[in-house]
Amino acid sequence: MTATATATDSGYGNWDELVGAALLGTERRQGSPGALLDAAAVHTLRRRAGLRPAQAGPRPEPAPHDPRPAPPEAARRRLAQLLAGRGGAGSGGGRRGSAPDLTELLPQWLAAAVRHGYRAPAALVPALLDAARARTDLRPQALALAGARGLWLARFNPDWRFALRGGAGGSGELPAPADGAAVERLWQEGLFAERVALLGAVRAHEPAAAIRLLSTSWATERAEDRLMFLDSLRVGLAEEDEPFLEAALGDRSRNVRATAAELLSALPGSALAGRMARRALACVGPEGVTAPAECDAGMLRDGVVERPPAGRGERAWWLGQLVEAAPLSCWRERFGGLGPAQIVALPVAEGEGWREELHAAWCRAAVRQRDPEWSKALLGSAAAPTATAPGTASLAERAKLLSVLPEGERAEWVAEFIRAHGLSEAFQLLGVCVVPWAGALGRAVVDALDAAREAGSYPWSFSGVMGLAERCLDPAEADRLESLTASSRGAADTSPGAAAYWAEAFERLVATLRVRASMLTELTPPT
Repeated sequence: MTATATATDSGYGNWDELVGAALLGTERRQGSPGALLDAAAVHTLRRRAGLRPAQAGPRPEPAPHDPRPAPPEAARRRLAQLLAGRGGAGSGGGRRGSAPDLTELLPQWLAAAVRHGYRAPAALVPALLDAARARTDLRPQALALAGARGLWLARFNPDWRFALRGGAGGSGELPAPADGAAVERLWQEGLFAERVALLGAVRAHEPAAAIRLLSTSWATERAEDRLMFLDSLRVGLAEEDEPFLEAALGDRSRNVRATAAELLSALPGSALAGRMARRALACVGPEGVTAPAECDAGMLRDGVVERPPAGRGERAWWLGQLVEAAPLSCWRERFGGLGPAQIVALPVAEGEGWREELHAAWCRAAVRQRDPEWSKALLGSAAAPTATAPGTASLAERAKLLSVLPEGERAEWVAEFIRAHGLSEAFQLLGVCVVPWAGALGRAVVDALDAAREAGSYPWSFSGVMGLAERCLDPAEADRLESLTASSRGAADTSPGAAAYWAEAFERLVATLRVRASMLTELTPPT
């Protein structure tokens, strides 16, 4: 009671006065430091005693049950390690050392776990959502693994809102495509991201149903939304989509018209493809190339862009658009029955530079129409100098053409390219090869790295390929690479600094391949 009375009589009437005295010092007021502390204790007790407990809110509904099995214990420990980023991850620039960068292996772990049908361990779902928030490339696999529990948890943390925008909204799941009433309700009332995801789900279930759904609100959608919805029709594109896309050619938005025309040109049997074929065949034939003299109203309606980019001539610009939209099948008859390889090998008058325009347009057509025969013809020999390629010397365009080839042919072509030209130009081409790089492709990559080391090249010139190899090489190459590690340590023709870097690079590559092999073993379901 004495302390209470002293504090009450100390002259400190409220909490603000106490704070002021503490900041300015007690010498400016009557009273000792002890009195100040006593008063603070009393006011603190009063503040606490005066708080009224708030009424408890309703408990949240439990998370939906996820029937999928959890990964084996060893795999769960591995996921925790990958999410924590342990293991000496590199820091972007400078010397990385020989420890594997475990954070770059997380996407592979997630993809393998999803393939096995696992769910995320409950205790690791928050860390998984944090990782997906920081890295958008992880989101599809991370959300698939987190499942309904991850979406349920995301409702309670604003930092995880991206999971709710990813397609299922706050409800946890999209309605079943067969549930017409629920689909219609979400389509009319849902957020834009939910509607995009819904359209994709319906499209995967029944392509024609997606067109019917889109037609119900097409006239009232914003131009940018119409463009996004139209772009989602690339998956499952079929002849049945032609009437809707043909009508979209009259859309008031130029971007929507151009996208509709592009999709129609990917359907070789469409009316637009036929119109483009007639225009292109009138311009290109055995007798030479004659570019269109004007861009008429019909061409404009069919998606031809009238104004060329800076530095491009109008007629060449129009010609390229006509050729890339024409069905590739039309050229065999136009050139007297010749096949794609024979057609692209024909000489073209160089007066106006038509050869480059024509072949570049054929490259775009081959990618758009997913034609392996034309893609192979335009790629030419992988061993030939890049400047002499029949289609394009651009590595980006070559990578697109490669993506059309079957997986085995793709890997063989890139392996031959590496054997002929080394790794310095192969980075983009390797990016379209199926993982893991096995067989001839894996051997070509390892041999090229060894050749670069023996030639005295510095390994940081190949850091991009090295990083890609850590994620993509077949783990079975680890044994072969260990011998190269020993060779790089004792290389006599390499400067000491470069030798050390090469040794570290190979050691890191071997260690990473070993970790990847262990990851796959740990994820294998127990028998």
